[in-house]
Amino acid sequence: MKIPAPERPALTDRDALLRQRDRARRMGVADLFHQIAADEVEDRLAEVNRTFTAPAIVTGFPELWQPRFPDARIVADDPVLDLQPGAHDLVIHAMSLHWADDPVGQIVQSARALREDGLFIAVCFAGQTLAELRAALAQAEAEVLGGLSPRVLPMGEIRDLGGLLHRAGLALPVADLLHQRASYRDLAHLGRDLRAMGEGNAMAARLRRPTRPEVMARAGALLAQASPDRDDPSRVAVTFDLVFLTGWAPSDSQPKPLRPGSAQKSLADALQEIRKKDR
Repeated sequence: MKIPAPERPALTDRDALLRQRDRARRMGVADLFHQIAADEVEDRLAEVNRTFTAPAIVTGFPELWQPRFPDARIVADDPVLDLQPGAHDLVIHAMSLHWADDPVGQIVQSARALREDGLFIAVCFAGQTLAELRAALAQAEAEVLGGLSPRVLPMGEIRDLGGLLHRAGLALPVADLLHQRASYRDLAHLGRDLRAMGEGNAMAARLRRPTRPEVMARAGALLAQASPDRDDPSRVAVTFDLVFLTGWAPSDSQPKPLRPGSAQKSLADALQEIRKKDR
């Protein structure tokens, strides 16, 4: 008898995430990183030099992305995306992939929604995002309480995220990273901004009771000590890394790699020719 594999524990408390987004809307969404992400996506689309006639955008904040792409169909970042197979020539997964329990599943669904030679672009937080905050909270909690609880969402590495494009069957995969540093008055200021971004702690395994004030006070002191803003040491600076993933639905018109052994000239010969030209 085949024993079924155990279910993987959920990373994200979806209801909590949606509540946080609603609270951010009531506060007035802090949209800086959405705007940076949208600017970068527009730059990448300009480089493609193609007119997309049936775009879709997967996002948790449609009010931020619809004005930038008014012709796009907006799709919620639910576990099962409301996308029809082959319906779009462009799918943008905008600033929510880092909250997905199954990121490769999100990319696979997006890829299936593409027409032949359609383009997929994702942008999300990853890399060293909030690494300074994670370290300060972990040390403070360990010192004060003698234990740890999940407080900052784990972030994917660019190499691993880039590999998801290949697993999803997309061609010509590219992953690149935009490194940002943001300055805050203190830990409380950072916390308010994260709540206004809808990026507070919505992990399923998070602590379900208020954090003791002495933990937050110690974390604030550690953060100020370890990560002062270089331009104003009275403030703290934290990292936000945006990773961009790009891939194409396979098409016969796309460039193909040469077969191994089919090259007409060795690499050594090519390098020798380059050296001769440089002399």
